[in-house]
Parts: sequence; C-alpha cells; structure tokens
Amino acid sequence: MHEGMRCSPSTGSRLRNERMTGTSAATTDVPPLSGRSWFITGLGIGQICSWGSLYYAFPPIAEAMERELGWSKPETYGAATLGLILAGFAAYPVGSAIDRGHGRFVMAGGSLIAGLLLLGWSQIASLLPFYLCVAGIGIVQAATLYEPAFAVVARRSGSGGARAGITALTLWGGFASTVFIPIVQHLLDTVGWRGTLMVLGGVNLILCATLYALVIDPRADHPERTAPATSAMVGSGIVRGVMRLPAFWALAIALTAYYAAFSAFTFHFYPLLIERGFDTGTVVAAMAIIGPAQVAGRIAIWVFAPKASVRLIGSAVVLVFPVALLALQALPPSFTLVAAVAALYGGANGIMTIVRGLAVPEMLTREAYGAVNGALAAPGTIARAIAPVGAASIWASTGSYDAVVIALVIGACILVIGFWSAALLSVRASRAAI
Repeated sequence: MHEGMRCSPSTGSRLRNERMTGTSAATTDVPPLSGRSWFITGLGIGQICSWGSLYYAFPPIAEAMERELGWSKPETYGAATLGLILAGFAAYPVGSAIDRGHGRFVMAGGSLIAGLLLLGWSQIASLLPFYLCVAGIGIVQAATLYEPAFAVVARRSGSGGARAGITALTLWGGFASTVFIPIVQHLLDTVGWRGTLMVLGGVNLILCATLYALVIDPRADHPERTAPATSAMVGSGIVRGVMRLPAFWALAIALTAYYAAFSAFTFHFYPLLIERGFDTGTVVAAMAIIGPAQVAGRIAIWVFAPKASVRLIGSAVVLVFPVALLALQALPPSFTLVAAVAALYGGANGIMTIVRGLAVPEMLTREAYGAVNGALAAPGTIARAIAPVGAASIWASTGSYDAVVIALVIGACILVIGFWSAALLSVRASRAAI
C-alpha cells in the first residue's frame, strides 16, 4: 500500500515533519528542470499573452464599451469584481488538479475556454451576456495566470527546485503590461473594441493554448510527485494538515492584506494623483514606471539574492509598502516623489510575486504545492476583487483620497505583521521538527 494511504501515526509524523522542515522523503537532491529552457520560455510567452489579454486589456476595453453602449463604470467594473471573486473560489480545485498531473489540461483547456469567451464577449450588446462572459473569464484566470503556472513549475522541478523556474517565469510575466497595453490601444484605435476582443480571443485559442499544450508534459514531471491514483487523497490530507499550522494562517492574513492593498492602489492611483493636482500626462508617466520597476525588482533578486531565504526577502520587502504609502500621504506632492513611490511600489510588488510563489515550499510544505497555494490564494483573490469597491466607498463617504491612503497604510501594516509572524512561526516549527 502507498505510504500516503496509511492512517498510521508514523505517516502523520512523516507528513508533519515534511511540512515543518520543507523536506520530502522522496528526494533530497533536486535535479535541474528537464528541458528547462524551452519549458520556461514557452510558459513565459504564454503568461505574457494570458496576463495581457485576460487582465491588462480589461480597463481600456471597458472604457471603449462605456462610450459606445452608454454603460457606467460601476456596471462594467462590477463584472470584473464578480470574475475575480469566482477566480478566488476556483483557485483551490485548479491547484489540486495540477497536483494530480493535469496541468496541461488545465492551462491549455483554460486558454481555449478563454478564447471562446473573448469571442463571445465581442458580440454582446447588453449587460447580462457581458457579465456571463467576464465571470467565465474570471474563472479561467484561475487556470491560466501565475498560480497555476507556479504549480506547473513546482511539479516539473520538484517543489525544492522550483525557485529558479518561478523567478524566471515572473521576469517573463512582468512584460505583459508593457507589451499588451500598447497593442490593445492600437487595436482599439483601428478595429474597435469588438475587433480587439476577436484578436485577443485568437491569441488565447491559437498561441496560449498551443504553448501550454506543448511545453507542459506530465511525463517530464519530477519523480517526487505522488502517484496519480492516490494523490487526491494525500493532497487533501496535506492541505488539512498545513491548515492546522499557525504559520499558514499568518501567511494567509499577510497575503490577503497584500492583495487588497495592491488591488486598491492599482485601481485608485490614477484618480488619486488627479485629485492631488497632477495632469493626466504626468500621471501616465508616473504609472508607466511601475511595470519596469517590477521587472527590475525581480532581476535584483535574481542577480543579488539568488539563494537568500524567502523569509528574509519577504520580511524586508513588506516594509517598503507602508513606507511608500506614508510618503505619498505625508510629503508635499511633486513628480519626483510620485515617481519614487511608483518605483518603490513597483519594485516591491515585483519581488512579492516571487515571494508568494515560493512561500509554500520554503515556509509551509513541499508537498501538494498547487492545492496549498490555491488555498492561500483564494481569500486574497476575493479581497483583490472587493478592495477597489471598498476604497471607492471610503472616498465617497469622505470626499477625499486621504482616508483611502490611510486605509492602505493600515493594510500594509497588517501585511508586515502577518508576514513577520509567518516567518517566525515557520522557523520555530522547523526547529521543533528537527
């Protein structure tokens, strides 16, 4: 009988030790990724296209739809909120499916469905079908963006060897907004929002689905992975065990606060700066700094701290968020300050993408990566959907973005406390298990 199927104390002790220490009985020497160059490159190009077409394309397309169809922003962005909430609920089952070896089916199939939904969206003329299409796209985001891609990398390399692959993948993904926002704007100017959606649908149907189907090969997965016949039962048991760890809940609180602050800042940075008296050209210039800063932050980790622990990297970078937000609130407005805040925020956010991708194997467990990461991401994804609406409500009740920034500072402080607590608790758990 497979070891994970026994309900004996020794098995529970073994799984607990693996969760605490981050080691696996299956392997101690992690070989390099098989076919890593083509695997990461293909997955990375797919992530640029998935993020660009399913996430970054929404605001400019929504604006064009509002002008033509006469819809309000709450009506259009309500659909995006619904989609993100559904993505949060889909995160755990998607991660669990990838743990069972279905990464190719999940990501390639998700891209095919995304393409069909984008094509359907291009034909709508009323709110109900629009909401249905965007809600469906929210669900397939859980199957095509970073979390499933990280789980695929962890399965290919073994969780203990996922660091290099996840870091490289985030470098690729960091170019999504830089590549796709100009493309989408050009398409909107030339073929309109319906034609733009048709092109983006084709990108998912032809490019993304093909890349994911070609590069994700279950036969090349690392041998530490659990046997398919028993992985569902073992995976759910590991998730239940990890959820009994205080470090899991501290990390969940930290990441939920991060997602909420990140989402609210992203959606409200533009109107906040307009309220502070900056013209639109200056605001766009400041926002354009964020994308390159994200890539720069990830490169800095790649070059200067390739082997530093995620606990150390995360504990340092979370401090940047409250500092940047306090500077934005307390110091006199100037483009230099705003540019510095945008650069700090972008760099820290880029590094946090790596941290959240590696927190599970380095702080919780190297087993059932997809399911555990999905469980961690679910409340954060829902918070990411709700936070912009909450920030708008604060602004509406106070008539100023000052209270919104204060709320963001509080959220950033919760992130700091939560992550530091998770780091400390995971270290103590590791020492207790030795």
